[in-house]
This record gives sequence, structure tokens and C-alpha cells, in this order.
Amino acid sequence: MDTTRISKKLNEILNDQVTKEANAAQIYLSYGAWAETKGYAGTADFQFRHADEERNHMMKVLKYILARGSKPKITALAAPPKDPKNLEECFEKIFKHEVDNTTAIYNIATAALEEKDYATWNFTQWFVREQIEEETMVMALLDRLRIAGGTNASHEALQYFDAKMGQKNDEAVLSREATTENP
Repeated sequence: MDTTRISKKLNEILNDQVTKEANAAQIYLSYGAWAETKGYAGTADFQFRHADEERNHMMKVLKYILARGSKPKITALAAPPKDPKNLEECFEKIFKHEVDNTTAIYNIATAALEEKDYATWNFTQWFVREQIEEETMVMALLDRLRIAGGTNASHEALQYFDAKMGQKNDEAVLSREATTENP
């Protein structure tokens, strides 16, 4: 008896997402190693924590595929992109990567709605919220880095930025949670 409760199309794009999340972990790991070699220990710590978070996302998707009676496909990972030239480029690349991942999540949600697979659509909503948070957080970091001078920031400003990165909460405050008492 076949117990699969997701279509071949959704199974395929969910499996693609498993690979995307694993690749994302590799990107964060690579950029963390780069940051550490450049003396940015706080930024490296931030990147390493996010590598772990991306692996957790991969496991969420993998376990969902299994829960829906299908089989995950584990594929080879792509090599991470070239090292960034500086911290600003590092966070610009991360932002672009997060936006690309948001598009992939939206594609899964759209396909689930088109197929009236409300279980998968519901599953994607956690990831939609997560991507809002990720994009918001990276935009805020880019803003702070640019205010500090971006690629022209002083060593002191970069040192301060890096120290704050090591202490940074990994979650962003989302606009939908704002109130007049807590903007």
C-alpha cells in the first residue's frame, strides 16, 4: 500500500530544499572560517551558529518528507562561493543568499496551494516567517556596518561591530510584533 501523501512535484521541490538548506549551512560555515582567519571572531561565531541553524532547517524539511510517507534524496553539495573581500561584501552575499532561499520557500508554498496540499502549505509557513526574520536581521546588520563606514570603516569601528556580532541575538524583531508600547 502506498502511503505517500505528497505529489511527485512537491516531493521533488522539498528534496531540492533539503539540498538548499545543506548548501546554506556550507556557505555560513565557509564565511565563518573566512571571518575567523581575518580576525573577526564575533562574526565567525555568528556565521557558525547560522550554519548550525541551516542544518536544523534541512532536518525539518527532511523529517517532513518522511512524515508524509515519501523518501528524502540526499545529494552532493556545491562548493561554497569564493570568500568575500570584506565584511560588507560578506553580509551582502548572505543577504542575496537569504533572498534566494525565500524565493525557494515561496515556490514550495505556491505549489502546495496550487495542489491544495494544505498540510505542506501549513508546513511552509514556519519557513516563511523564518525567512522574514533572516532577511530583516541581515538588512539590519548591513545597515549598521554601512553606518560604521562600510568598506571604509575604521579598524576601531570594525572591531566594535565584530564584538557586537559575537553577542548578537540570532533573531530579529519583526514588524508584525510591534505595538505602540513596544515599537
